[in-house]
Amino acid sequence: MAGRLDGKVSIITGAGSGIGAATARRFHAEGAKVVLADISGAQETLAKELGEGAASVHVDVSQGESVQAMVQCAVDTFGRLDVLYNNAGIDGDFFPVGELPEESWDKVQNVNLRGVYLGMRHGIPAMLASGGGSIISTASMAATVAFPTMASYCAAKGGVVMLTKTAAAEYAAQGIRVNSISPGTIETAITVHLPQDMIKAIIERNPVGRIADASEVASLAVFLASDESAFITGADYLIDGGYTLL
Repeated sequence: MAGRLDGKVSIITGAGSGIGAATARRFHAEGAKVVLADISGAQETLAKELGEGAASVHVDVSQGESVQAMVQCAVDTFGRLDVLYNNAGIDGDFFPVGELPEESWDKVQNVNLRGVYLGMRHGIPAMLASGGGSIISTASMAATVAFPTMASYCAAKGGVVMLTKTAAAEYAAQGIRVNSISPGTIETAITVHLPQDMIKAIIERNPVGRIADASEVASLAVFLASDESAFITGADYLIDGGYTLL
């Protein structure tokens, strides 16, 4: 039985853990060739686990040359690029704006927003050469509602949403769709580092009454990567259990 992503070549950043690893497993199971990109080294272990049709590459998404090499890895290994999932992200330090160190602000912006820009900057030419494709980026419900002491994270994720919309408008006629996913609180390595009283408050406020598993975000990513979403571009999908409704 054919998978939903048969024949598609994909790159997933932040693929060593959390949403990225869950998505890599789902993409591969759906028939995609997957390039697992991460800075941690964990992507190498997962690529070996997945086997044929999976490759790994070390990437620092904040550095243009590194991202360019990542895209070239996909083209050299599998011949093209059809799907780019800009997923890599960090949470940063927790300070009110008036106390937030400049270096902390810059670090989060460089990974969470610049990293998405660089993915698009180097991924779009490869997609155009392949006749089009789908770009997905991980934003956050923090692009919709404020989280005190997380100013840089909120600002970067808001930027991801608007970068997504702009790129979607620019490249729709050339066959490239660009969408973002805004998860709520997901059980990932980032969540582990959040203050536990913050997690408890989020769960108590959330209408669904829990945090999500990374596989639930991966399911949405599969849909956006597939031809099932061929008429969808410039959209941001909240997957937050209803948190932002209240």
